[in-house]
Amino acid sequence: MIDQIIDFNRNFVATRAYEPYVTDKYPEKKLAVLSCMDTRLTELLPAALGLRNGDAKIIKNAGGLVISAFDSAMRSLVVAIYELGVEEVMVVAHSGCGACHMSYDHFRSAMILRGIADATLETVERCGINLHAWLEGFKDTPTSVRHTVQTIRSHPLIPHDVVVRGFIIDSVTGELAEIEA
Repeated sequence: MIDQIIDFNRNFVATRAYEPYVTDKYPEKKLAVLSCMDTRLTELLPAALGLRNGDAKIIKNAGGLVISAFDSAMRSLVVAIYELGVEEVMVVAHSGCGACHMSYDHFRSAMILRGIADATLETVERCGINLHAWLEGFKDTPTSVRHTVQTIRSHPLIPHDVVVRGFIIDSVTGELAEIEA
């Protein structure tokens, strides 16, 4: 598959198909969107929000979560605010999210089946990584959105004038429902 993608890319560049996407690094709408990496949202999310290439910084991870005050999602938001001029943040979870029922026990079994030794998992835990917390999902999407919004708003490095709001998008229709913090 990767070789097919590389072949496509060569043609994409050779035919200058990139030209409609040329923009700079600064988001035109001064907006960052934190959302899930779910493939249903790849094109639906920007289309449903009316975003074009260059309008917003879109940060994606499993579940659209901030799981700790200094994880990669928070780092990206801090960079977006201080380096790229972001003034508003939308946290956008979605209906039917697979992260809603993730469990460490499931991942542990899958890892063992794929050849990761129990000893490796124990070593990771001994190094201070709580795999149960790191790979655990959430049980309630609105509560998860509220938690992520609150984590961002109360972060010591996020200015108080940055607007942070939370939403759930319907994975089929793109309809947004705001989740009050």
